[in-house]
Amino acid sequence: MLMQVVPVAMGIFCVALLLNLWRLLIGPTLPDRILALDTMYINCIALIILYGIWQGSNLYFEAALLIAMLGFISTVAVCKYLLRGDIIE
Repeated sequence: MLMQVVPVAMGIFCVALLLNLWRLLIGPTLPDRILALDTMYINCIALIILYGIWQGSNLYFEAALLIAMLGFISTVAVCKYLLRGDIIE
């Protein structure tokens, strides 16, 4: 049953990515666009994990962990830049 549900979940996450892309393109403010990017990388992580479950490989879980760490650091850096105007004080 898991092999039937994973492709459906992947399709739902692809739709979520398209909706996030729409918010990224038409977002009225810059924080809306940053939030859309943050949500997009979280959805990409979910897609990678689902693909790893579907393929039965542990390599995709490590890739998802690396993307999660880079995404968190980049979101913090962009938010700090918006608040203070520089990243490193």
